[in-house]
Amino acid sequence: MHTICLDEKTGIQAIERKFFNPVSVAGIPRKAEFEYKRNGTLDLLAAREVADAKIVHFQNSSTHNSKDFVQLLQGVKQTLPEKAAIVFIADQYCTHLSEEVVCWVAQEIGFKGDLGKKGRKGILQSKESRRLFLEKSNHRIQFFFTPKHCSWMNQIENWFSLLTRHALKNASFESVKELEERIIQYIDYYNKCLAKPMNWRYTVSKCMET
Repeated sequence: MHTICLDEKTGIQAIERKFFNPVSVAGIPRKAEFEYKRNGTLDLLAAREVADAKIVHFQNSSTHNSKDFVQLLQGVKQTLPEKAAIVFIADQYCTHLSEEVVCWVAQEIGFKGDLGKKGRKGILQSKESRRLFLEKSNHRIQFFFTPKHCSWMNQIENWFSLLTRHALKNASFESVKELEERIIQYIDYYNKCLAKPMNWRYTVSKCMET
């Protein structure tokens, strides 16, 4: 079984600093000029395997709708063995519980029942009915949706934080293409040199305290 965490990091800005010094000097904090120019944005959709913490698939896009999310799911599936059992971990954002996602899962698992009609009846009727279908444990492709306000439970959020700190913070990009290239380079470096399974330190008792 493969456990995959996935989500979108939206609105990543290609910010070009007016005065930019990419070289750091030991012992001297690098100063960042406050003047900058916006050269566009992109949305990053990424998937991380829990077992080895590597990014198994990603895509850069100008949108993050249901079709983009299904495309991400398809990309992940193509990296895994045929008919592999997959558990996807995601938040409850509307695109993750859409009609398109349910139809894709139903097709992949060979579901023969009636899906119904969105807003009218059956599995597709509501967000809640779609969630119940996607969470069924007897499906080869199953979803676990994190509770609201608990994004920290999704490991891809941890990786997005690493991406920001290591590759995007205080950087300067003359175009969206340059930003995209930086992200691709970082993913390659991360998978080769930094990826390692997370050591969860947040215990049940700590959860109860909060």
